[in-house]
Amino acid sequence: MKTLTVRLSAAALPSLLLAGCLVGPDYSRPSVETPLAFKEGGARATVMPGRNWRPARPADEADRGDWWRVYRDPALDRLIRLVDVDNQNLRAAVAAYRQARALVQEARAQLFPTVLGAPSISRSRSGGVERTTLTLQGSASWELDLFGRIRRQIESDVASAQASAAEIAAVRLANQAELAAAYFQLRYQDSLQRLLDQTVQAYQRSLAITENQYAAGVAARSDVITAQTQLQTTQAQAIAVGLQRATLEHAIAVLIGRPPAEVSLPRIRLAARPPTVPVSVPSDLLERRPDIAQAERAVQAQSEQIGVAVAAFYPTITLSANGGIAGDPARNFFSAANTFWSVAANGSQVLFDGGARAAVLQAARAGYDADVATYRQTVLTAFQEVENGLSGQRILARQAAAQDVAVQSSRRAVEIALNEYRAGTQNYTTVVTAQALALNNEVTALQILLNRFTNSVSLIRALGGGWDTRSLPSGEELKAFRTLPIDTGQALRTDE
Repeated sequence: MKTLTVRLSAAALPSLLLAGCLVGPDYSRPSVETPLAFKEGGARATVMPGRNWRPARPADEADRGDWWRVYRDPALDRLIRLVDVDNQNLRAAVAAYRQARALVQEARAQLFPTVLGAPSISRSRSGGVERTTLTLQGSASWELDLFGRIRRQIESDVASAQASAAEIAAVRLANQAELAAAYFQLRYQDSLQRLLDQTVQAYQRSLAITENQYAAGVAARSDVITAQTQLQTTQAQAIAVGLQRATLEHAIAVLIGRPPAEVSLPRIRLAARPPTVPVSVPSDLLERRPDIAQAERAVQAQSEQIGVAVAAFYPTITLSANGGIAGDPARNFFSAANTFWSVAANGSQVLFDGGARAAVLQAARAGYDADVATYRQTVLTAFQEVENGLSGQRILARQAAAQDVAVQSSRRAVEIALNEYRAGTQNYTTVVTAQALALNNEVTALQILLNRFTNSVSLIRALGGGWDTRSLPSGEELKAFRTLPIDTGQALRTDE
């Protein structure tokens, strides 16, 4: 019995396992084509001839923090922080990560023997003699990972878990950006409401002027009706703003995980201008976009599956042992005569499977190629989104400056038209036209301001929102199955 114990303990030593080899390709991160500078980034850099492929490297100097604080809006800060508390999409992503982490532990358990205990007791009668037999039996089996099938599967599951951790960051960033965009749209509606309310008051004064002019006999009745129609139309527009605002408020409530009935936001105008978003070199995107990290980790997970498929072509070696003690517990139960044991080594090799293993290997290689293409496409899309954001930042600023001039001119035109109408040198149609043009310019200026805010949110999201690959759990942490700091908020702990 002592000899058996020593053998089982030795079987559990990882040092024996490391004696095996790893078949299949060793993973190397795919290279991606990275420009030296953004097209819209100001100073241009010349890209060297040929395809400028470079491997990604961690950016230790990357900025971290709460990206939405650049807007200096306490209300927005409070709302976005609630995403980490009760957003259900984020909770689902955290649960998926916990599931992926458990799969790592499941795969890792295959490195160790499986030990079973099978105690039994029986009572029998033979030739008038009653006998009690107690059996304490144990068995162990261990598949030697001589060719790395299990280790490849562990590495694949580790990469998948890291991809799941990156997905948490991607989902969080997406929901934060969606909330910020909805928030600024809500503030736009508040600003539009204020503009329309002020315009209604101005039109009421214009109506009073036409009524006075009509009473004095210097204006037609049609002027009064036109002024009334203009006032009523604008009042209807002001009322309609409430519907869009309510819809946005409800969307914000869902993003923070609250029933819409429980969320009411005060009316606050949109700020005068959005912040300028700083941009670093393009290669930083490879480390700061969680969706890129997720796609790259998926590549490794699939690469390791090639090794798993290759290992299927090699023999499987299994060690097994069985031992125990059986006898009458009342009669010298622990004597050597009552002990039994056996040790065996078994090997198996598939001789013919109709091409099944070859097909699995071919599928794994094709899956790897597909994931590499997806990774590179994700990088290209990231560059596109940043360029779009930078273009919007530059062009919208110019458009806003031009529109501000148009607003000032249209306000002056209304003032002149009203003065001329009072003097009787201009008809009311000119006043209405000037007022309509002024309102249209004011609304357009507000829309441009909203576009600048939402564009800045999109640009920050395209830049990764302050996240970087250092936030991913390491492979060793995953293999150790410890509680990992994924920073999902107090209500979204990964060890729930």
